[in-house]
Amino acid sequence: MTEKHTILIADDDDEIREVIRILLGNEGYAVLEAVNGKEAVAKMDETVSLVILDVMMPVSSGINACLEIRKKYVTPILFLTAKSSDTDKVAGFSAGGDDYLIKPFSYSELLSRVKALIRRFQIYNQAGDNSPKVLMSSAPRNIYFHDIQIDTETKQTFKNEEEIILTEIEYQILFLLAANRKKIFSVKDIYENVWKEDYLVSSNNTVNVHIRNLRKKLEDGEQPNRIIINIWGRGYRID
Repeated sequence: MTEKHTILIADDDDEIREVIRILLGNEGYAVLEAVNGKEAVAKMDETVSLVILDVMMPVSSGINACLEIRKKYVTPILFLTAKSSDTDKVAGFSAGGDDYLIKPFSYSELLSRVKALIRRFQIYNQAGDNSPKVLMSSAPRNIYFHDIQIDTETKQTFKNEEEIILTEIEYQILFLLAANRKKIFSVKDIYENVWKEDYLVSSNNTVNVHIRNLRKKLEDGEQPNRIIINIWGRGYRID
C-alpha cells in the first residue's frame, strides 16, 4: 500500500481484537483498539480511515458509538454483529453504519470489506473525481434542486444555505440521483453504482435504509418523500 491507513477496532472480546489486529497489521494497517463504544469515541479522530464496531458492548454499544462518531466524522463504519435479523441491520444503517459482517466471519471476507470501504472513501475524498460515473461525463460545480444545493467539488450539501452532514454513502446516492434528474434508478442500479459491487437480493434493505436516512436529513417532515421520489416497483428519482 502506498499509504498506511489507521483502523479503529472496538470489541469487548480480547481474542477477537487480537486476531483482527494481527490480521490487519499483516496487511500493513495501523490499528487502534477499544474495549467499548465509549472508548472508541474517545480514540476517534481525523487520522482514522475505518472504524470496526461490535454491536453489543458494555458501557456503550456499537450503535451508540456510531451515532456519536457520525456527529463529527464521515469515516466509514463496519459493524460486527452476532445477529442476522433485519432489525439489527436496520439499526446499524440507521445509526450511520456503512456495512456489516455477521459473526462468525471468514478473515478473507473481513479483509475484502475493509479494503472496499477504504477504497470507496479514498475515491470520495479525491477532489475532482469523486462521483459515480453514470450518464454524465462531468458534473457542474453546483447542483441545485428544490431547496438543496450540492457542491460537487467540496462534496458538501446544503439546505436553505445550511450544511447537511452526509455520510460518504449518502452523498454518493444523492449525487447519483441529483446529477441525473428525472431518471429512475432501481435499487440494483443504485447499489452497483455506489457500492461498486455485484447486486444481491439482500442488498435491497441496505439501499432502502440509506434512502430513508437521506430523506430524514433532506426533508422537513411536512411533505414526506417530496425530494427523493419512490416510483413503485421501479426505483427512485429526483425531479
